[in-house]
Amino acid sequence: MLKQSLSQKLLQKLSPQQIQLMKLLQVPTMELEQRIKEEIEENPALEEGREEREDVQDDFDDAEVTDAEADFDINDYLDSDLPQYKTSVNNYSADDDEKAIPLSGGMSFHEVLTSQLGLRNLSEKESVIADTIIGNIDDDGYLRREIIAMVDDIAFGQNTTVSENEIEDVLFVIQDFEPAGVGARDLRECLLLQLERKHHGDISVYTAKKIIETSFEEFTKKHYEKIKKKFEIGDEDLKEAINEITKLNPKPGNSLKQSTNTNNFQQIIPDFILTEQDGELQLTLNGRNAPQLRVSKTYETMLRNYSEGVKATKSDKDAVMFVRQKLDSAKWFIDAIKQRQNTLLLTMNTILDFQKEFFLSGDETDLKPMILKDIAEIVQMDISTISRVANSKYISTPFGTFKLKYFFSESLSTTSGEEVSTREVKKILQDAVDAEEKRKPLTDQKLAELLKEKGYNIARRTVAKYREQLNIPVARLRKEI
Repeated sequence: MLKQSLSQKLLQKLSPQQIQLMKLLQVPTMELEQRIKEEIEENPALEEGREEREDVQDDFDDAEVTDAEADFDINDYLDSDLPQYKTSVNNYSADDDEKAIPLSGGMSFHEVLTSQLGLRNLSEKESVIADTIIGNIDDDGYLRREIIAMVDDIAFGQNTTVSENEIEDVLFVIQDFEPAGVGARDLRECLLLQLERKHHGDISVYTAKKIIETSFEEFTKKHYEKIKKKFEIGDEDLKEAINEITKLNPKPGNSLKQSTNTNNFQQIIPDFILTEQDGELQLTLNGRNAPQLRVSKTYETMLRNYSEGVKATKSDKDAVMFVRQKLDSAKWFIDAIKQRQNTLLLTMNTILDFQKEFFLSGDETDLKPMILKDIAEIVQMDISTISRVANSKYISTPFGTFKLKYFFSESLSTTSGEEVSTREVKKILQDAVDAEEKRKPLTDQKLAELLKEKGYNIARRTVAKYREQLNIPVARLRKEI
């Protein structure tokens, strides 16, 4: 049965400008620079560079209004009373010192491996196999693809029939390449390849090799008593063997990538810079957050000419609508950049006031419990907005560079009823583990008892959670000889 009725609903819809601002808020400085470049490429009405002021004396109030102009107000774009600086963004100071970081070139990891093939006497078929193997070695130096799968790869890709034994023979050749351990199919094989090259009558290396060969699982689980009993060795012999193993590189590909200067490091560019002068904290926004942006004079002139009586054909009207759209987009983008900067500064200043003790001392235990809701209530913004600001943003301080999320933590109550940050508890946990006797590392229960003695009534399972967040292994895996 169909029925008509009236209802009243309260809906919230985001405008395109708000959506654009939300997207800009969550990107860090480095990505913002790329985003601005993309916007400039897509919108010809948006330009980069310092604005040259020109006095505009034209009075458009007396201009004849045509049919096309009735659709929009030309003065929205050509208001002679609007200073040009209001439609431009300048984040650079005359004192800014811009330094370019030179990048050195070099051969890639796989190119270095391929170059070593020239030192081996390989047949044409073996060269095809070698190229396939090297192509399947990952950045860590491991061969993750199954031998049987590469048989099919070569059959379909190179129209060449090979056997598993032929591939393994060539693989053994590649495993003799530099760096030691390259081409291994798992960690155990990687360590054995490196130990094989070191074994020249050294009893410690020999013991280490036997441990990896026959007791790898016991070694990874640190069942040292089982290993000593199996090989009939004492603590000192086992300690020397373990020392040889810990010298090995579990990711041999990394050393080769670094030596060829082709490793892509993530460069951190702080969004905020905090300095201290005479006990006063001074916060500035990184000048690289945006270049100088301005609205194109050429596009403004197009609308000016149209308003002065240029004959309006259909193509002219379409062109004007296009120009108007691009000018709107340019002004919205510039305004979004400004709002982004204001929101970033407002939020960071609030965090600065909230955690002032930490920013003055640099002591992690001075951090107060602080969640996104606390800052959102102070600045009167939505929690999602604060989350976007804190995401992937960094601040440079006299004590180092920190991610904004570092300053946020939950709270817990001490036995005296005081609210403290979980960050403080984690610091105590880390210090306790660092100072523990490695022969008898502290269990989670012992750590919980230690915290209880200090006034932190925390359950063992909570200690385990904090330990995992600190990337600290369980007590058994921290045990040393």
